[in-house]
Amino acid sequence: MKIVAIVQARIGSTRLPGKVMKTILGKPVILWDIDRISSSMLIDETVIAIPYGEENDIIESTVRQYNNKITVARGSENDVLDRYYKAAVQAKADIIIRITSDCPLIDPTIIDKVIEEFLTNGCDYCSNTLELTYPRGMDTEIFTFKALEKAWKEAKEDYEREHVTPYIREHPDIFKQCNVSNEENLSHLRLTLDTPEDFELITEIYCHLHPTKKMFLLKHIQELFNKRPDLIKINEHIMQKAVH
Repeated sequence: MKIVAIVQARIGSTRLPGKVMKTILGKPVILWDIDRISSSMLIDETVIAIPYGEENDIIESTVRQYNNKITVARGSENDVLDRYYKAAVQAKADIIIRITSDCPLIDPTIIDKVIEEFLTNGCDYCSNTLELTYPRGMDTEIFTFKALEKAWKEAKEDYEREHVTPYIREHPDIFKQCNVSNEENLSHLRLTLDTPEDFELITEIYCHLHPTKKMFLLKHIQELFNKRPDLIKINEHIMQKAVH
C-alpha cells in the first residue's frame, strides 16, 4: 500500500498572491512544507501538484532544485480534484494524504496520527477536520485511491472540484469516515497561511522556535503562545474562507 502525500500549490492565491514563494528565514514557504511533510514516518512519497501555466514554473523549479526526490505533477488550475486524481495516478498511489501548501507549520506527528487512525479503522476517508479540534494549519485528510476516483467521476459542483474532498465528506453513506480529535480543543488558533497577518504570525513563530528546534511541533507552538499570548492577536480576527 503506497502512501502518497499530495500537496496542492499555486502562485495565484486570492488573498495573498504568491504566498507559497514568500520567504521565512530565507526559505520559501513551499520548501518549509516539504521539510515538515518529509518528516512523517509513514509517507512513502510526496508530490507537489501545481497548475499549468508559466507563472507556476517558479514553484516547479524551486522544488526540483531543492529536493530531486520530490515529484512535481501539473494539472488544472481550478479543477483541483482532477489535478489530485492525475497526480495520484502518476504516483501510483494506493492511499492519498491531502495537505495544502498554506500549512508551513504542519506537525508531522499529527500527520502520522491521522494515517495510523485511517489504517487501524479501515476507513475510506479519515481527517482531523470532520470535527475541528486542531488549529487551522494542521489540517490533514487521507483517503483511498478508490474514493478519490469515485469522487473524480461523480462530483459535479464547482466547489466539489475546487476543494477535492467535499463529495467524499458529504457522502458518509458511501464512504466509511473517521475523525481524529485533539485532546484539547485548539480550533480557535489560526496557523494557516492565507493573509498578510497569517504570514506575520507564522514568521514570528519560526523566528522564535526554529533557531533552537529545527522540527518544532504543535506543542512547542503552544508553549510559545503561553509565554507570548500577544502573538495570537496578530491574526485572530481573520475569518476562514467558506468551502461553498
